[in-house]
Amino acid sequence: ASMAARLIWWESADWAQRHPDRVIAQVMELGSFEDVQRLREELGDQRLRQVLTEAQAGWFSPRSWNYWHRKLMPQPDGVVPTLPSRRFAE
Repeated sequence: ASMAARLIWWESADWAQRHPDRVIAQVMELGSFEDVQRLREELGDQRLRQVLTEAQAGWFSPRSWNYWHRKLMPQPDGVVPTLPSRRFAE
């Protein structure tokens, strides 16, 4: 809750409780080293992998996307999946 209040200040605490994946992604994106370590200890890397796998467009910057894939889901060929993006109808 304290991380959500600090890192998703534009949303209410009630909203943060209803959207835990978004809060986790925001901590992974903007949290301090200590925030991330606390998140990993409390939730485990499997939960962070799940959030990364199900991430929506805009949740991660290219830099964080690459970092977390290499950290949590390294591939033998080193290829990182494409960052989710928004698509607009033409």
